[in-house]
Amino acid sequence: MASNPTGSPTNETGLLPNGDEKNSVVIKVGMVGDSQIGKTSLMVKYVEGSFDEDYIQTLGVNFMEKTISVRRTTITFSIWDLGGQREFVNMLPLVCNDAVAILFMFDLTRKSTLNSVKEWYRQARGFNKEEITKQAKRFAKAMHASLIFSSTSASINVQKIFKIVLAKAFDLKCVIPEIEGVGEPILLYVDV
Repeated sequence: MASNPTGSPTNETGLLPNGDEKNSVVIKVGMVGDSQIGKTSLMVKYVEGSFDEDYIQTLGVNFMEKTISVRRTTITFSIWDLGGQREFVNMLPLVCNDAVAILFMFDLTRKSTLNSVKEWYRQARGFNKEEITKQAKRFAKAMHASLIFSSTSASINVQKIFKIVLAKAFDLKCVIPEIEGVGEPILLYVDV
């Protein structure tokens, strides 16, 4: 029998001794902002409970995890810290993709770091799935094209793509229901 982060024993099925199931959730949090504003310090303080006065510059991306337990759920915070130098902006997708929250940080003693938040936000927003979905819908509408989000690895909409192509090519009625909601694999083809 193994133990979970709270010390309560669990077996391989994730059941607690009383037979209740223990759920687990990973919450990705990205941290962006100029250099020397305390992103790494905040992450280390939260994860390890310590604070180091010595500044060590983050080169690229720094990553730490902290697991807590709330009721019967194990929650792992996956915290991603992007170095604040502009040369690391190409690594922004690593920090922002699939993040539940992005912390835009600045230093109260340096107004320039607050002014930079606007640019960090503009760049990070481009990696937000909801924003990308809206932009994809606008592009598809402008081109009078179908929009089909798919995943070969998860087998999402793979067959449907070719059914829609066939229906469009031969002007057949397609009976596949459209899906428009963000968070679902988008499938729009009727009014194009």
